[in-house]
Amino acid sequence: MSVEAILRTHPRPAAVDPSVLARCIDECAACQATCTVCADADLAEADVPDLVHCARLCLDCADACGATLRILGRQTEPDPDSRRAAVEACLAACRASADECHRHAHHHEHCRLCEEQCRRCIQACEELLAALKG
Repeated sequence: MSVEAILRTHPRPAAVDPSVLARCIDECAACQATCTVCADADLAEADVPDLVHCARLCLDCADACGATLRILGRQTEPDPDSRRAAVEACLAACRASADECHRHAHHHEHCRLCEEQCRRCIQACEELLAALKG
C-alpha cells in the first residue's frame, strides 16, 4: 500500500495535493532509514574520528525526518505553522547531512548514497513547502 492511497481514504481532505504530500512523507521515511544506516556505518569505519560529525548530522537528519513524516501524516486539524516549521527543520537537517556526506562520498559509498537520499528528501520538502504556501 502507498502512503498516497491511505491519504486519499482519509475522511478529511488533505490541505495540499495528496501526491505531493505523500512523496514528501515517503522521502522522509527513506531518508530517516538511510541516515540511520549511514551513521551506523560511519561508526564502523576505520576513520571514525573523521566521521563523527557526519554521524551526528545523519542522526539529526533521521530524527527530523521521522518527526516530519509523523506530523505530515496527521490530517485532522493540522496547524499550518507547525507543518511548515517541521518541513523547514527537516530541510535544514537534510541539507546539513547531505553537505557533510558529500565530503566523504568519494571514499565511503554509504555517504554517497546517503547524500543522494538527503537531496531527494530536500526536493520533496521544497515542493511541499511551495504547495503549503500556495
